[in-house]
Amino acid sequence: MFPLCLGGNVFGWTIDEQRSFEVLDAYFEAGGNFIDTADIYGRRGPDGVGASERIIGRWIAARGNREKLVIATKVGMSPDIPGLSAVSIEESVDGSLQRLGIDTIDLYYAHQDDPDTPLEETLGAFHALIQGGKISHAGASNYSAERLEQALRIGERDGMAAYVALQPHYNLLERDYESELAGVCERHGLACIPYFGLARGFLTGKYRRDGEQVDSPRAAGVRESYFNERGFAVLDALDGIASAHGTSVAAVSLAWLAAQPTVLAPIASATSPEQLRDLLDSTRLELAPDEIERLSSASA
Repeated sequence: MFPLCLGGNVFGWTIDEQRSFEVLDAYFEAGGNFIDTADIYGRRGPDGVGASERIIGRWIAARGNREKLVIATKVGMSPDIPGLSAVSIEESVDGSLQRLGIDTIDLYYAHQDDPDTPLEETLGAFHALIQGGKISHAGASNYSAERLEQALRIGERDGMAAYVALQPHYNLLERDYESELAGVCERHGLACIPYFGLARGFLTGKYRRDGEQVDSPRAAGVRESYFNERGFAVLDALDGIASAHGTSVAAVSLAWLAAQPTVLAPIASATSPEQLRDLLDSTRLELAPDEIERLSSASA
């Protein structure tokens, strides 16, 4: 498994199909094989819900490289087929398989917890998909520690699908994962595959206290969440370490995340091959223990 997962949330949203192909090509040519998407990605773009999966599917068909890839997608947040009932999961997986143009999804996440559906029903549906060859593994995203623990115990007890991975919101500035979810992952051997590894772009260094306005659909939310003394203290620490290694702030941010216990591979998206190069640097960067501690202390 490549140590950096390429996020497909931008495909069909902030970049079109041609640019998406360029990013996917650059990632694959660098040795990348782990691509993350969801059935709802693209909903804010011109082609709507499912655009990201369709673009990835057309790229796979054009390149003929399916056997070299690990494809992850998600179910449960579509406005058309919401929730994690057995009916929703069965209908949703067929749509994702068709859009991706593949026979089996390698990792299929419950995109968010569904408190209105019994965990037994959800896990039973995932188990049926594994038995039928439509998915290889099931994972969870946006679950509380309590609900994740419950789901894992039910899966083990009843011989249903057992989640093998968790996709949480986790980065240098969002560290709630460490309080309880990390322990659940450690106890049960789940791989942590964090999303928003770059804090919606803040941890790339493109946002600065007195810098130019960033033209991004996420800019307003980034400023509201991270434009504070803690955020700028983390950027200062990142700047120093990036300079010492001759690399980018984004690479250092992702390298810190990859060094955390239970993390298998952070997810990060890129809107150009040039931007992707900065992210790929993280896979070759090994931070010293004192550098990891410096960043952890700055973000505490």
